[in-house]
This record gives sequence, C-alpha cells and structure tokens, in this order.
Amino acid sequence: MTKKSGANNIFVFVGLAIALSIAAFLSPLASQDPDGLDRVAEDLKFNDRAIEKPITKDMPTAQIFDEYSLKAVSNEKLSTGIAGIMGTLLTFSLTWGLGKLVIRKPSK
Repeated sequence: MTKKSGANNIFVFVGLAIALSIAAFLSPLASQDPDGLDRVAEDLKFNDRAIEKPITKDMPTAQIFDEYSLKAVSNEKLSTGIAGIMGTLLTFSLTWGLGKLVIRKPSK
C-alpha cells in the first residue's frame, strides 16, 4: 500500500465514521412532520389518491423495515438509529464495490 492510498483510506473511513455517527445519533431526532412529497400532496389536496397498498409493502425488506425504522425493535428512536446505520452501511458498501469494479488499478 502506498502512502497516498493509505491517506485516502483514512479519509474514506473517517468520513464513514462521521456518516455513521450522524445516522445513529441525529436520525432519531428527525422531524415527524410529513416529508416534502407528503407535504405537497397535503397542500394540493391530492393525498387521498395514494395507493392503499404500495408495491413496496410486498418487497422482502418490508418484513424488516417499517418506513425509517426496524420492526423488531420496539424503542422508536433506537429503531430509527439502527435503520440509519444499516442504510448508511448499505449505501457505502454498494458505492465502494461499484468503485472497485469501475476504477482500474494502474499496472506496475
């Protein structure tokens, strides 16, 4: 490992640690008010057109997650924090893997 790649790895993992901290400690403090799309639907009076059972409720992840929390954890804030950590790790893993596939290492 070169000096430059070591510094890059430190930068990436410090960023991951910061993102995980935000996901764990700040996501439970998020507003319970409707998000942007829900708010617009309420304001423009078309929220009654929502699908009763969206397709996402039939996906395998619906057995584990409910909105932004885990079904298995009864404490709402803890459940939201864990779901935030899981989402952050999943996003990081997919991005890291895609980066490894796309970026070629220079030949020696």
